[in-house]
Amino acid sequence: MAGRGKTAADLDAWVCFEDECGRTLRAPIARTWAPRGATPVAHVPGRRAGRISVAALTCYRPGERSRLLYRVHVHRRRKDEKASFTWADYRDLILMAHRKLGAPIVLIWDNLNRHTCAEMRQFIAEPS
Repeated sequence: MAGRGKTAADLDAWVCFEDECGRTLRAPIARTWAPRGATPVAHVPGRRAGRISVAALTCYRPGERSRLLYRVHVHRRRKDEKASFTWADYRDLILMAHRKLGAPIVLIWDNLNRHTCAEMRQFIAEPS
């Protein structure tokens, strides 16, 4: 990744924006209808429905088409299963982006605790 004090243009780098989102795999609660006198029945999966999380990078560079790179994590609520992305998953996303883009990366992201943990700061500080 690019160091401080340089612009992406000076480094001929990609500018990448990272964000994540999640969604439960359980069906939403909603109203329905049925003929008068008949009770409507909507089958909904049980409490072990799980969650899906997506972490994505949108990447831009002058003269190039934009790119969307992402990783998906499905959590089924099984024993000893990771519930969400770890700092290592974000590291792997950055390494994948660097490999696929083939140029330096200027990364812009929020202050999620996984982004600012000691392990991630150490990874970012390492020379490429």
